[in-house]
Amino acid sequence: MAGTGSGQRAYIGSFTSAGGKGVTTAAVDPGSGALSVLGHTDAVADPSYLAVAPGAGVLYAVSETADGRAAAFSLADPARPVLLEDPVPVGGDSPTHLTVAAGQLFTANYGSGSVSALPVRPDGTLHAARRTLQQHQGAGPDGSRQEGPHAHAVVADAGWRWLLAVDLGTDSVWTYRLDHAGAAPGPHREASLRPGSGPRHLAFHPGGDRAYVVGELDSTLTACRWDSETGTLEPVGETSTRPARARGDNYPSALVLSADGRFAWVANRGDDTIAVLALGDGADTELLTTVDCGGHWPRDLAVDPAGRRLYAANERSGDVTWFTVDPATGTPHRGGTVPVPAPTCVVFA
Repeated sequence: MAGTGSGQRAYIGSFTSAGGKGVTTAAVDPGSGALSVLGHTDAVADPSYLAVAPGAGVLYAVSETADGRAAAFSLADPARPVLLEDPVPVGGDSPTHLTVAAGQLFTANYGSGSVSALPVRPDGTLHAARRTLQQHQGAGPDGSRQEGPHAHAVVADAGWRWLLAVDLGTDSVWTYRLDHAGAAPGPHREASLRPGSGPRHLAFHPGGDRAYVVGELDSTLTACRWDSETGTLEPVGETSTRPARARGDNYPSALVLSADGRFAWVANRGDDTIAVLALGDGADTELLTTVDCGGHWPRDLAVDPAGRRLYAANERSGDVTWFTVDPATGTPHRGGTVPVPAPTCVVFA
């Protein structure tokens, strides 16, 4: 491993089954945003998504395999993540996303269409023996992709009162009530989106009264009202993530919002672009432009903690590209690229 130095770190997941190196650690240049690879660990197979626990110095990963697992890494040395324990089973097939909230780690299990909850011990390890599971039910009109439930993302609201699980297979977002005492999340309600949209990811607006859902199967961004008192999500409008002239297959993946709530960015796999959308009040959303993602098949997008740069994990071209964001227009301008085989996500500590 190269000299570790100090400063901000980025962690990049990758598919080991496709030639990736597991979890890659990179230094972030504070001036340019450039990434410099410091090292790798392949202690977890196919770590398709990562999350850093707030203030805990622990990095979590899901292993997107048929016997889905979750793993915890110590960041005592941020340049050298160290596995705290052997990866533990989540009880679901092919977990694709995770989040840590209210003392638990939650995973979205795509293959089995379920949501797992694993209590987090004080040392950051996972209490697999107390794992709970919520199984989704339903299907959608696309027989090849929606023959059953496919939970794709789990996102907690700002107050950690609710957990929202986005299900591509059922065209819906399932809401669970969180229990800070460590009990299993309680089923609350299911919000239906347009049939065939294939919802994949969700992001809350910083104002707290809205959420946005990206549709993988129809290339849309759906604006929703969000009531944090009642845990109610209500779709109110849709906008395409690609220009009217675009042709061919396209499967949007990641969605991130600017810290000021003015812009959303969506990764388009197929078009290989990043869509820039202006977010107005309520359902008002406008596609402003699209820019080249800098590679092929952008699986994930991430905004740096300062909100100045955007990073695209381009799975099939094997690289991560960074962009400087124009704060007035929201347009990303390419800065550079670092080779990372089969990258799946980027997170910052």
